[in-house]
Amino acid sequence: MGKLRIADAGVAVYLLIAFIMLIVPIPAFLLDIFLAADMAISFTILFTCMFSLEVLDMSYYPTILLFSTIFRIALNVSSTRLILSTGEAGNVIQVFGEFVGAGDLVIGVIVYLILLIVQFMVINKGSERVAEVTARFTLDAMPGKQMAIDADLNTGAITDTEAKARRDKIQEEASFFGSMDGAVKYVKGDATAGLIITAVNIIGGIAMGMLRNGMDMQTALDHYSILTIGDGLVSQIPSLLISLSTGILVTKGSKNADFGTVLIGQLFGIPKALYIVGGVMAFLGIVTPLNTILFVVIGAFFIITARVIAGTIETAKIEAEVESEEAAAEEIRQPENVTSLLNVDPIELEFGYGIIPLADVNQGGDLLDRVVMIRRQIALELGTVVPIIRLRDNIQLNPNQYIIKIKGVQVSEGEILFDHYLAMNPGYVEEQIPGIETREPSFGLPATWITEGQRERAESMGYTVVDPPSIIATHLTEIIRQHIAELLTRQDVQNLIDNLKETNPSIVDELVPKLLGLGEVQKVLQNLLREGISIRDLLTIFETMADYATTTRDTDILTEYIRQALKRAISNKYFPANEVTHVVTVDSTVEQEIMSSVKQTEQGAYITMDPQKIEALMNSVKAETEKLENLGRNPIVVTSPIVRAYFKKLTEEYFKDLIVVSYNEIDTDVSIQSVGTVNI
Repeated sequence: MGKLRIADAGVAVYLLIAFIMLIVPIPAFLLDIFLAADMAISFTILFTCMFSLEVLDMSYYPTILLFSTIFRIALNVSSTRLILSTGEAGNVIQVFGEFVGAGDLVIGVIVYLILLIVQFMVINKGSERVAEVTARFTLDAMPGKQMAIDADLNTGAITDTEAKARRDKIQEEASFFGSMDGAVKYVKGDATAGLIITAVNIIGGIAMGMLRNGMDMQTALDHYSILTIGDGLVSQIPSLLISLSTGILVTKGSKNADFGTVLIGQLFGIPKALYIVGGVMAFLGIVTPLNTILFVVIGAFFIITARVIAGTIETAKIEAEVESEEAAAEEIRQPENVTSLLNVDPIELEFGYGIIPLADVNQGGDLLDRVVMIRRQIALELGTVVPIIRLRDNIQLNPNQYIIKIKGVQVSEGEILFDHYLAMNPGYVEEQIPGIETREPSFGLPATWITEGQRERAESMGYTVVDPPSIIATHLTEIIRQHIAELLTRQDVQNLIDNLKETNPSIVDELVPKLLGLGEVQKVLQNLLREGISIRDLLTIFETMADYATTTRDTDILTEYIRQALKRAISNKYFPANEVTHVVTVDSTVEQEIMSSVKQTEQGAYITMDPQKIEALMNSVKAETEKLENLGRNPIVVTSPIVRAYFKKLTEEYFKDLIVVSYNEIDTDVSIQSVGTVNI
């Protein structure tokens, strides 16, 4: 903290001195100190820009540019005031005027103008254009870079922390180059101001010498012009250094590189080019009237340098081969590190080599983008974050086959035909389209593989036509929905709790860990996700748990209370507004039979119903739900609140897609109609 305060004070003093020089006359010896300091700071900026590894190491460069420009203008004002008022300008300006300008007005003016032209017309103009183009291209490239980061994140190539760091870096680069586009104008304005100040100083100096000091025209011109040129040179050289620093920084781009090493390596890294240069220089020295000794020596220098570099490159190759062989041998000798093999990816999508083009961005594949959309879709739909989906090719699979693994175990598979489309009959198309008969992998529906040429015809006939990436993405989405409950870890729950705590700390403090532990909260959320209920409204879920956790810690009972609190969301999911929904109800005697067979233990409740009765119950459920399926409706069974959870447990092994809701989970404005009753 102390260092930070010293740095802040140093910057403040630097700016304060500049403003004091604009207002208060300063003596010559103090002006010398400030001019020397300005030159030292300019060299510091130049070499720091040269040796910084990447542009963001100088992310505050636009601010540095502004501060140094203000300080240099303040020096110009102070030196002008001193020259015109006393006819003296201190040692630094005097030496620059006499030594650099050779004590001659014409030579000084020419040197000054050359410096000004180089800075203004060459360095500034080029830097300004490069900064403008770089800013434009950096902003245009941002969406593509963001998508690349999302793709790497979803394939597991990078972690969430690395993805956040990359996104922050992209934002910083965009801000930096946007600022540099405007900051380059400071340098251009500084050069223009230097030219105007010099012209004003010469005219003002001649006037002061003739009118105040009684000098003749020639004496005043010699005296004041040399001082003015010295003043211009002593301010123009730091200004030139700053311009050069700006040019280095904007032309370096965003590459992570040591400027000097890379520059020398690229310029003198090819021996063949140096041999040719050496031969040409020696040839010119021998054949033409040019200085033979000079050109032959330079040619020999290039040839010797080429020989040395060629030897260095050859040695480096041999050393690299030896190191590679030693590393391989060491890898064989050392005991195998099996720790990395113990990690299990939550979700994996493995595919044969024929599907690789769908996942390769360079070949136009968009499967990675679809994986990103799957994670976003599930987050919006169910309120939980899907773990990283690992994509990898597997040469052991059939070329067009893919498999989906959950926690390292295969749970589903599918097969596609590349460059074909899957046509599915929605139920009302009578004409059969020719193709390869198959089944849609997500839901097992009958379908037909068709070619690109048949696509338009199939769509016009009423078929639903899907491309291969969509087939895989849909299948993957359904598998994730089915297993999302087991994918929700305690760490995921903790992350959700931390997120809720930022906006509602009181409910979190009340519930966890005072009333319920992290594991119990996880089980409740898993119960909801297992039946496709979104946990996005985490505040309502936590408030309901806090209300009832004082009387029971049974996670199944707490889940039922929460479902009733979420009845609006459940009704909206299963019961369309302004429409009568057909359902199946459960006979009261069946409900009593189920409740009488429930046994409560410390580990939870379980059902001890007679197997024959369970079989009869399942047959009745099947018969009644088929009525709904024949009507094209979802199979929904409505029970009393106390029975719902146990009825769901009984039926979930037999009917995976069966929706079981209680009367308390149905909103008051919902219209339902029973088409049958479950009996034993």
